This record gives sequence, C-alpha cells and structure tokens, in this order.
Amino acid sequence: MRKKKINAYQIIAHVVMIMVTISVILPFLLLFMSSITSEDVLLNYGYSFFPRKISLEAYTYILQSGTKILRAYSMTILVTAVGTTVSILIAALFAYPLSLSNLPFKKVFNFFVFFTMLFNGGLIPSYIMWTNIFHIKDTVWGLMFPNLLMNAMSVLMIRTYFANSIPSTLFEAAQIDGASQLQVFRKIVIPLGKPILVTMGTFAGLAYWNDWTNGLYYISKRTDYYTIQNLLNKMVSDLQFLTSNSNLTSQAAQEIAKVPSTGIQMAIAFIAILPILVLFPFLQKYYSKGIMLGAVKG
Repeated sequence: MRKKKINAYQIIAHVVMIMVTISVILPFLLLFMSSITSEDVLLNYGYSFFPRKISLEAYTYILQSGTKILRAYSMTILVTAVGTTVSILIAALFAYPLSLSNLPFKKVFNFFVFFTMLFNGGLIPSYIMWTNIFHIKDTVWGLMFPNLLMNAMSVLMIRTYFANSIPSTLFEAAQIDGASQLQVFRKIVIPLGKPILVTMGTFAGLAYWNDWTNGLYYISKRTDYYTIQNLLNKMVSDLQFLTSNSNLTSQAAQEIAKVPSTGIQMAIAFIAILPILVLFPFLQKYYSKGIMLGAVKG
C-alpha cells in the first residue's frame, strides 16, 4: 500500500510538473511562431501555433539594421557582464561582515540594508544626483549604476547563506593560520558561497539585460551606447510613429503599410529574450541550493 501511495504521488507530481513546464514553454513558442507568421494572417486570424503562412519579413526588416543590432548586443553584453560582476562583488563584500556574529553594530547595518528595501529618494532626486553630482549622463556608467548596482535583497540572501552554510570554525581556523579577512573572503567564502552568488548573479544579470529605463533616462545623445532593449524600443517607437503619421505621401504610406509591424514586435521580443533562454539551463543547477539555503532565516 505504501509503495502504491508513493507511485501515485510520483505520477501526480510528474503530471503537475509537465503541466507547469508546458505552461512556461507555450508562450515562448507562440511568440516565435507569431514572429514568422505573415502580417496579413496575423491581422486577419490572430496568433496561432500553426500559422497559415510563414514569413520571415520581420527578421529581414530587423537584419537590415545589422550593424546597429550587433553594436547594441555588444553593449548589452558588456553592461550585463561588468554590472553583474561588480554588483555581486559589492553585495558579497557587504554580506560577509553581516554574517559574522561578532561584527560591531551589526543590527545597525542590518537596519540600513532593510530600510533601503522600503524607502528610496524617488526618481527625480536620483536623476539629479546621478547627473549633476556624478555626471554619468551619456556615459556607459549611466547604464550600470542607477538602481542596479547593488540590491538589498541580494545582500540579505547572501548574508543568510554565508551565516547558515559556512561554518564559523573555518573562519577561525584560517585566522589562526594567519589569514587576513580578505584572504578568508577570497579563499573560503567565495568558493563555498558559489551557489548563492551564481543564483543572485543570475537575477542581477537578468535585471541588467532587461533594463531599458536607465538608457531612456541617462542616454540621450550617445545612441551608440544603446543596449538591445533601448534599440528595439526605439525601433518599435519609430515604426509606430511612421504608421500613425498622417502627413506622409500616398506612396510613402503604401510602403509603410507593407512593413510587418506586428510581426516585427514579436520578432524583437523573441530576439531580446533568446540569449537568456540559451544561458538559463547551464546555471539552473545552482538555483535550488542557493535560494533554499539563502532564504532560511539566520
């Protein structure tokens, strides 16, 4: 009877997980199929997993801006790689002392971290500070620093993981052997904290990859600093402006009408999310351990 109950539970669990997996995959599949569907089919019959007519006009239109797309992807990769690395490094450097039981004024520092999760200065004061004091407007730093450089939730998760998963005796033994705090952090904390660092680094990387507000606020003249999100957003805005402009000549209006605007939006969304879909499976082994142990109250 117990074996039958276990088998029934496993069957139910597998069915539920299959349904969840399908519900996650289907939107991406529909997005891709819509991007290769002819524009007139989309307008007349809507979205479908089985398009009546296949068309690559949307991707052809996007590839006509090949150099801009390549530059935007390069900028996005640079910002994501550097921003994620610096963000997690700062969070780990902050979290490590907070995980130590003998840190002076530990409760005060914890309160400061938690307070920033509830309150902030707002958009306008932040914009004035970053542009007038730090002068990051129209620089690559404007894509990295505001709102993304360090996250309080990451600090708390990493702190909890360090406190619960790394024995304090390791720190004591290393210090007895003459290791400095920096050596302890580099040779013990970083290697043993890899699951939570990779997990929170993935979240930070997703935030950098999907961010378009920093480019909107802090990049105005240097269009060569556009990330893929900003470039694709500009393409959609330009397309919408052209299709809604009533001052065009009849010939220009006919040419604009031939542009697959709906398909282009679907293709843009798919192109923007594709690298994340490719990278995710290689990092998923760290997620469960990192999140579960990092979320336990220390």
